Amino acid sequence: MSGKRTFTMIKPDAVQNGHIGAILHDITQAGFKIAAMKYTRLTTERAGEFYAVHKERPFYQELVSYMSSGTIVAAVLEKENAVTSFRDLIGATDPQKADEGTIRKKYATSISANAIHGSDSDENAAIESSFFFSQLEMFA
Repeated sequence: MSGKRTFTMIKPDAVQNGHIGAILHDITQAGFKIAAMKYTRLTTERAGEFYAVHKERPFYQELVSYMSSGTIVAAVLEKENAVTSFRDLIGATDPQKADEGTIRKKYATSISANAIHGSDSDENAAIESSFFFSQLEMFA
């Protein structure tokens, strides 16, 4: 059975381009409830920890640098079948291949500056949520 929670980050490019409100509107209009949210900035070290799974990949350093380059919005979202529903809402990593109406189609500028992160599994949603939020914050 799919979980009822997922994790997202509005990435530095979308924050810098003024898309926070529009993206949050799209998320809530799609039926997601925001269980926890914070406006923050990742240090290089914290970005490296979050993306440690990609440490051996050639894009790792660029990703860490990008994710620590500006402010982000981290959030825990709730909805039935949350991970799959949210992945459908955000669209393909490459905004040129994303379906019309998806968040990445509307707000991303490139594969690397793709506006938003969404967990890819229930397990990763729990791990990523706890990276930014305590259990107490998620149930407040």
